[in-house]
Amino acid sequence: MKLPSILRFALTALIVLVSAFVAHALWKRYMYSPWTRDARVRADVVRITPDVTGVVASVAVRDNQEVRKGEVLFVIDQARFRYAVEQAEATLAAAEAAARAAGASSDAAGAAIAARRADYQKAAEQSERRQKMPGNVISAEMRSDAAASASSARATLHQAEAAHHQATAAREQAVAAVQQAMVALDRAKLDLERTEVRAPVDGYVTNLDVHPGDYAAAGTARLALVDRDSYWIYGYFEETKLPYVHVGDDVEIRLMAGDAQLQGRVESIARGIGDVDNPTGANLLANVTPTFSWVRLAQRVPVRIAIDTQHLPAGTTLAAGMTATVVLHPVRG
Repeated sequence: MKLPSILRFALTALIVLVSAFVAHALWKRYMYSPWTRDARVRADVVRITPDVTGVVASVAVRDNQEVRKGEVLFVIDQARFRYAVEQAEATLAAAEAAARAAGASSDAAGAAIAARRADYQKAAEQSERRQKMPGNVISAEMRSDAAASASSARATLHQAEAAHHQATAAREQAVAAVQQAMVALDRAKLDLERTEVRAPVDGYVTNLDVHPGDYAAAGTARLALVDRDSYWIYGYFEETKLPYVHVGDDVEIRLMAGDAQLQGRVESIARGIGDVDNPTGANLLANVTPTFSWVRLAQRVPVRIAIDTQHLPAGTTLAAGMTATVVLHPVRG
């Protein structure tokens, strides 16, 4: 075999080996390297729900508007709630007046006890003195009258004490009524305050579908507010790549929108996904499918990635649901 033929054979063999090596490396990287094109931008969505029921009087925001925490989003008609505050204030005033009257009655009952006690002590002392006098000084009838007077004074004292207890109980009840009226007034004021539905976080109004004249029911969400400071990435990694994914790994994020590149860090790895092939059957037993596919696709497990929002490229717009490609750079120990 001539030398040129040997060189051509060797060069061809080298090219084939290099190609095979590169193809193997690319296949291994594609199959096992910690990267995925199946990633989504996610964010916390706050469902804005009114705390009181009524007709929407005005809407203070526009669709997709950025708002600050505490800004008014929409207002529920306040007339009925103002009337409730006025009624609660009148109820409180009446309760306070009743409490003052009950207090005066209790004080009067207390003063009556002091007077009746003095009368009883005087009658008791007089009866005791007359009981000790000799028979030739005072008659038996006078002794009996003195004892009867003392008994009557004691009964009157007990009656005054009972009246004082009753007046004290009425006073405590009136004070409790004042407390109830104060709570009712605070509740009415809170309801009036809650007619102004405010943003609980900094964020963006999304898919606005509330208008003046709409009826807003307490506990029913009326609009969505995307938390501006809550964006993160959910990367869905094949289970074959999970051994190379670790919490704390640096992540390179490439958004499909404009091919913007962001930086991030692996925050956590999901510990479970749904099993659509084998749902729970009757009697809470596993419903195992009697067939098996020989071609088994690797399951995708969500990996939460925190975005480095401090170094976002200028002009980058993040929206929940955007598509991204993420590439992990494992931290070497």
